[in-house]
Amino acid sequence: EKYRGSVSTTGPRACYDEGKRCAETLFFDYLRQHNLRIRVARIFNTYGPRMVPDDGRVVSNFIVQALKGSPITIYGDGMQTRSFCYVDDLIEGMTRLMKADDKITGPINLGNPVEFTIRQLAETVIKLTKTKSRLIEKPLPEDDPTQRCPDIKSARKALKWQPEIELEEGLIRTINYFKSI
Repeated sequence: EKYRGSVSTTGPRACYDEGKRCAETLFFDYLRQHNLRIRVARIFNTYGPRMVPDDGRVVSNFIVQALKGSPITIYGDGMQTRSFCYVDDLIEGMTRLMKADDKITGPINLGNPVEFTIRQLAETVIKLTKTKSRLIEKPLPEDDPTQRCPDIKSARKALKWQPEIELEEGLIRTINYFKSI
């Protein structure tokens, strides 16, 4: 939560990264200027049922590709890491943050601190879907981070929250949803 960011201000992801920082700044300005109650949550890679199949996120991409038997596209060598938070866990964290004492404004990271490589995610999806899909590699996009993992010490302390659903269980639930649509 103390991290101020070290991202490109001109790269292809700049609007996304800078937009989030701008929103946080505005929230804290409203707190200072108008004494409004605020909460700032930093959400990390949430997944689960009701994801849009073509939203471009890695979990939905891999599941859709696997269920079609298509090749699963990995960008780069797949060794970049991410952490994945099941939607029910995120909702619990957000609910606790909204109910917290007004002095707890955030930012508070809400995500799962357990890291997986993108390759591990793809291999797990292949295993759970029992597909014959194979992995294909494409060039890593510019400015794609090699690691994303939240530090949730503040959420644990202030909200008594941490994620409970492990990746495989969450993927099974998400795969079952995608099979049903």
